[in-house]
Amino acid sequence: MARFELKLPKMGESVAEATITNWLKQVGDKIEADEAVLEIATDKVDSEVPSEVSGVLVEQLFGKDDLVQVGQTIAIIETESGPASEIKKEVVAPVEVAAIEKSIEVAKESISVPTNFSDSDKFFSPLVKNIAKEEGVSLAELENISGSGKEGRVTKEDILNYIKNRGSVVSSIVETPKPAVQPQAAINKPQTSPVSVNGGDEIIEMDRMRKLISGYMVASVQISAHVQSFIEVDVTNIVKWRDKVKAAFEKREGEKLTYTPIFMEAVAKALKDFPMMNIAVDGDFIIKKKNINLGMAAALPNGNLIVPVIKNADQLNLVGMAKAVNDLGNRAKAGKLKPDDTQGGTYTVTNVGTFGSVFGTPIINQPQVGILALGAIRKVPAVIETPEGDFIGIRQKMFLSHSYDHRVVDGALGGSFVKRVAEYLEAFDLDSDFYV
Repeated sequence: MARFELKLPKMGESVAEATITNWLKQVGDKIEADEAVLEIATDKVDSEVPSEVSGVLVEQLFGKDDLVQVGQTIAIIETESGPASEIKKEVVAPVEVAAIEKSIEVAKESISVPTNFSDSDKFFSPLVKNIAKEEGVSLAELENISGSGKEGRVTKEDILNYIKNRGSVVSSIVETPKPAVQPQAAINKPQTSPVSVNGGDEIIEMDRMRKLISGYMVASVQISAHVQSFIEVDVTNIVKWRDKVKAAFEKREGEKLTYTPIFMEAVAKALKDFPMMNIAVDGDFIIKKKNINLGMAAALPNGNLIVPVIKNADQLNLVGMAKAVNDLGNRAKAGKLKPDDTQGGTYTVTNVGTFGSVFGTPIINQPQVGILALGAIRKVPAVIETPEGDFIGIRQKMFLSHSYDHRVVDGALGGSFVKRVAEYLEAFDLDSDFYV
């Protein structure tokens, strides 16, 4: 019999850890090769971890909600035979055993309970909380740092200055001393559920992804100075062209042709024209992105939202864009996105017209500085200008809603960018080939 170490697999260049959300197999269960053993979640995507071998699950090394690093062993599977990495049993001398046990005890004493910054009534940005976590700053310390930001909020500079001077000052926190390690019952104390006033209301707890989305949205509004520009676009030529070629396109390319790839192509072109819209903000620094990676907001079957990313979108022709849009959209609906599929976006597009909305005011996807909402396409009466004079006709029109970060994007840039997108759409060639 061999014992195989099931490790948390590499999930992409930018993903280093994941949380175990559910064990699909329990100790004693038989497992086939490529069968899913557990479910994991990163901050964006849920996925499954399959077994590389057939055998019996004999040990789970982590529990539900535990955070695991890529490459860590998460389970032991006993196989009939195999080349898998085996756990070798070695004879250890009594002196070595004592030394090992002592090391374990020392390690246990040094372990502290992770600080839950969500327990505070104060707002702290994700960056500040990450710095506090890495530097071991307690919640009590964080709450007592004097903030220089808006409404007294703690900034990156505030917490770095505090950490720099931490060892040379005496804490001025006046409170009852707390034990280094709190009782487990207190740590796991569930949040009090709201009580229905009339007894007929249904109380529904947010799922994990909804909680994450909630945090992202609130943080983005707190971080960025949101402002919007709107423009109406005549897309009659695009509607006529799509109606003319969509059947042949699907037969020839094996892909359905929606409006989304046409709009994404126009956005990618506009970003090349206005590279200062393709940036990110890090504190007092602006990061000008080399690649144009378009995020495509997609609704999941459970109502949650996810933003897969089309990498190097400016290098794709219309067919390539259609394939990318359809692939990411289908895998998002099926829950088959990989963690790297949602990483590295530099600008985001969301199609609010899918749900009948004429326009919207979307929230920026941090640390990006802009997001474009595509409204519903509608037939409307419009003034048509000709050399012979003006007349009223029926045209297909839609609104583009551009939300941008006014800290670094002024109205001239934000308005010019969305106007350029509109110009590309209105100039669409009715005689365009598939490969534009």
